[in-house]
Amino acid sequence: MSVNAEKLHPKPPRKIKHYFTAIILVVLLWRSAVLTDSSFGELISGLPNMLDLLKEMFPPNWGYFDNIIDAMLETIRMALVGTTFGAILAVPVALLCASNITHSRWLHYPVRMLLNLIRTIPDLLLASIFVAIFGLGALPGIFALTIFSLGLIAKLTYETMETIDQGPLEAMTSVGANKIQRIMFGVIPQVQAHFMSYVLYAFEINVRAAAVLGLVGAGGIGHYYEVTLGFLEYDKTCTIILFTLAVVLIIDYVSTKLREKLI
Repeated sequence: MSVNAEKLHPKPPRKIKHYFTAIILVVLLWRSAVLTDSSFGELISGLPNMLDLLKEMFPPNWGYFDNIIDAMLETIRMALVGTTFGAILAVPVALLCASNITHSRWLHYPVRMLLNLIRTIPDLLLASIFVAIFGLGALPGIFALTIFSLGLIAKLTYETMETIDQGPLEAMTSVGANKIQRIMFGVIPQVQAHFMSYVLYAFEINVRAAAVLGLVGAGGIGHYYEVTLGFLEYDKTCTIILFTLAVVLIIDYVSTKLREKLI
């Protein structure tokens, strides 16, 4: 009777494991702080400078608002176009990565490796590369956001594809459906809501990313960040930050409501 009780109610883990884990985390944190030359003393000594910067940023220069509207619209357009192109390219890539759809390991493993390589490259680095190729403007930013969106959406989508119900696919195979038909009528209906949610999520991220791509010459509102910070016009920088924050919050709210309806 006691043996059965022990099986039904296993003993809780010993507290020594929690203590050991906490010690390891503290040691790692301390060692990381030492190797990066960071300390609370430097943080405290830098607080007056931070407060001086905040004093220079407020009140914002609202007269500068008219100068940045077009740049913000360009930023949103960059994010929209980059997300759309990335989502379109992500569909075939996700199908090739999903092991339950592409059964050949010689095919889906190399595509996954390529996808992981794409995801490791920061968007600012991608923008810098495309600026070197195409020159200054919004086009390099669009290409950078397209590749970034491809990596993000394809990763999330193929992981969702691998969790779908295999019953419809097996039933379609038994009646002679080809691979295209199985994908169109067995896979896509099960993942399309999640796919749209991932696209909206990527768009939210891309709006934030596009706001700083201008720092490397990829167009958008980021160019004005660079100009105002370079000339120490912090009140104008504050205006840009508040405008960007308002746009991001609106987009987050709208996309959240859309995702709630999709899923």
